[in-house]
Amino acid sequence: MFARDIGIDLGTANVLIHVKGKGIVLDEPSVVAMDRNTGKVLEVGHAARRMVGRTPGNIEAIRPLKDGVIADFDVTEAMLRYFIEKINVRGMFSKPRILVCCPTNITKVEQKAIKEAAEKSGGKKIYLEEEPKVAAVGAGMDIFQPSGNMVVDIGGGTTDIAVLSMGDIVTSESIKLAGDKFDQEILQYIKRKYKLLIGDRTAEDIKMNVATVFPGNRDESMDIRGRDLVSGLPRTITVHSDEIEEALRESVSLIVQATKTVLEATPPELSADIIDRGVIITGGGGLLNGIDQLLAEELKVPVFIAEDPMSCVAEGTGIMLENIDKLPKDKIV
Repeated sequence: MFARDIGIDLGTANVLIHVKGKGIVLDEPSVVAMDRNTGKVLEVGHAARRMVGRTPGNIEAIRPLKDGVIADFDVTEAMLRYFIEKINVRGMFSKPRILVCCPTNITKVEQKAIKEAAEKSGGKKIYLEEEPKVAAVGAGMDIFQPSGNMVVDIGGGTTDIAVLSMGDIVTSESIKLAGDKFDQEILQYIKRKYKLLIGDRTAEDIKMNVATVFPGNRDESMDIRGRDLVSGLPRTITVHSDEIEEALRESVSLIVQATKTVLEATPPELSADIIDRGVIITGGGGLLNGIDQLLAEELKVPVFIAEDPMSCVAEGTGIMLENIDKLPKDKIV
């Protein structure tokens, strides 16, 4: 009868939706397949992702979010509307309140775009909340106490690093480098070293199955297929974990550097708390082999991966929804 409040983790790679009282009800890739000629949406989510790199000329598989923000407004709106209709939360007499998560340093214009997309897809009141804060809540941290908590949220488009205390962000940094960039680095490395062209999906498979970012931490290999740049014919090669570590080294070092920058700007009392409590890694990047060991070695503090890093932000929106009436008025946009 009445609409349920929903929380949306509007990610560059995946969209997760948490419905108040029900938990996470949707987890789909942020991909939309459209007909170029008519502009008609053909598929959204999993079905559209299967089409990436495999479509005829008139069909385009679009990822409407780039670096954590909206790159294509109309497609984002169509995607959100599709997902909200799919989970069926609209009431007969009312629209749902929507809590959307966004990176820490996005501009007012980007915030407005997210708000408008959520409104047009069927929201009544729209709340915006910073991603690392919600991720920390979802990972089980008590950020409302006067003590320091540090979270590194490695998503698809952005990595958000923040130190939190008293329910708010004390110092933070957001860099446009995360899972998608890792895929590109792997793709470029294979192209340079083996003169073999592979697709984004193959690069992602390599990242998930054999990649490591901590030297000597993993010893696995995988056969991959692609197009030979010299002959133009299909070819199969074998890649090893240590090669992928080399491919990802530069990108990961930038995440380490950004984390150090945040720690350097943290007040000493909170730094002392972080030594006790450690750093928590959330987001899909937390699944990257060896990322916790690398950060622990570089930062000289304990580093833990959240229990289910992929769904931390969505779980956090659920906790925030329970207390939505207590959110500061400036969060309503």
